[in-house]
Amino acid sequence: MSENELMLIEDIQNRIYTIRGVQVMLDIDLTMCYGVEVRQLNQQVKRNKERFPESFCFQLTDDEWEFLKSQLATSSGSSNLRSQFVTSSWGGRRTKPYAFTEQGVTTLSKMDIGALEMLVKML
Repeated sequence: MSENELMLIEDIQNRIYTIRGVQVMLDIDLTMCYGVEVRQLNQQVKRNKERFPESFCFQLTDDEWEFLKSQLATSSGSSNLRSQFVTSSWGGRRTKPYAFTEQGVTTLSKMDIGALEMLVKML
């Protein structure tokens, strides 16, 4: 494995959170991996609701989102991506993020969003 691949694996591992007792990745982290906008990814999920039961994908509650933002804002070594959770040129996110479980990431990888098999292996 090359050094770049190891850095990618470590970066992905740093984007896995435990929410509601399960390991998940947020929509914004997945869009960075897939190279699409959050809006595009969430549109695909909404258009394919039957493929994403709550055990695959769920929207964070207000409390979960506030807690996660506070953790990301105060964590040391946070990346530029982390600052996008808290602020943006539009004044921050307008909706709460979606969290994808391992099954949700697998389902996304089978859709026409640009599959990344490494994500599935990491979860």
